[in-house]
Formats: sequence, structure tokens, C-alpha cells
Amino acid sequence: MKIDTDDFLNSIKDSFSRMKYIKSGEIPNIDLYMDQVTTFLDEKLKSSARNSQEDEKLVTKTMINNYTKNDVIPPPIKKKYNKDHMFLLIFVYYYKSILQINDIKTLLDPITEDFFGKESGFCIEDVYNEIFGGMRERLAKITDDVVANYAESLESFEDAPLDKQEYLKKFYFICALSCDIFVKKLLIEKSVDSLREHRATEENKYTAKGE
Repeated sequence: MKIDTDDFLNSIKDSFSRMKYIKSGEIPNIDLYMDQVTTFLDEKLKSSARNSQEDEKLVTKTMINNYTKNDVIPPPIKKKYNKDHMFLLIFVYYYKSILQINDIKTLLDPITEDFFGKESGFCIEDVYNEIFGGMRERLAKITDDVVANYAESLESFEDAPLDKQEYLKKFYFICALSCDIFVKKLLIEKSVDSLREHRATEENKYTAKGE
């Protein structure tokens, strides 16, 4: 391949090392208006965007209004969003590229019902910190896996025409990553369906007891 292997591998590792999650302590403790919410999230999430230097909004007013309209997140309080709203919006941001809105709602409904607005004891912030606290370790494992896929792609298509090998090796690499994403997305969807079915069963039991 014409591309320098070391440079490409270093670029992969650099991309992962620049990815940052929003630490709970970075989220303002004061309630925010819509414009303040979108500005804050755009600034903090840029490192994970495809084109981090462009002005395209990562989180828009329309998106947030749509999440509220579909009961994915609770409505603002007097047009302001609190810290718990922000935690939920960050979860939604990462889910929205792989899950439909009804699946996101299924995942977040129990979190909202049990922990939103809770002033003492286990709360949404605890859930958030538990999930994102291990991000560095997970990214390190993913980086190793991606590098292994790339190394494998370099060994592919050795019998193809020389002038086509560069493209075919890149194609192999993309296909390997896509296969991984497809399988994991399928597993996520099945897990969400299982949660939905379990929730429906529990609700039916509760309804039956009340009759």
C-alpha cells in the first residue's frame, strides 16, 4: 500500500487518544437554557465528531425538542435543563447513531423513572460515572482490535493486480470493521428487545396484582 503503515497506525491511535467523554464534574450545576445546552455539548463532544473543525452542530434544538416530544428525556423545567437532563442527553448522543428513538427510550425509561431528579442516594450521576469511568480501558481494547484488523488487511489480496491492491486492502479493512459493528449492533438490538419484553412482563404482573 502506498500509505505509510506506521503513519496510519499512529493516526488511528491518535484519534482514539483524543476522544474524551464529558466528566460529570464538567457539567454545570446550574440549570441551562436550550442555547447554553447545545453550545456546551457541541464544545465538549467535538473530539468524537467526524469533522471536528467544522461548524456543523452535533446537538441541535430540533434534536432536543424531538427527544422531549417522544418522551426520551423529561421536558425542561421552566425552559431550563438541569444536570440530570444533561446526563441523559449525552447518553442519547452516543446511542442515536446506532439505535432508533424508540429503542433509546426503552433503554432510558428505567433510568429516568428510578433516578431522575433524585436528590439523595443512588442517582443518575452515579449511573453516568459507572458507565463512563471505564472508557479509557475500553478504548485501549478497541484500539488493539482495530490495529489487529488493519494488520490483517495488509496481508490480504496479495494475488490481486498490483494497481488494485491498495484499494482492495482498504476495502478489506473497512469490511472487517463493518462486520464487527454489524454484529454488535445486532446484539444491542436484541438486548434492547429483551429489556422491553421484560419490562412489559413486569408491568403486566403489576397490573394483574392491582385488579
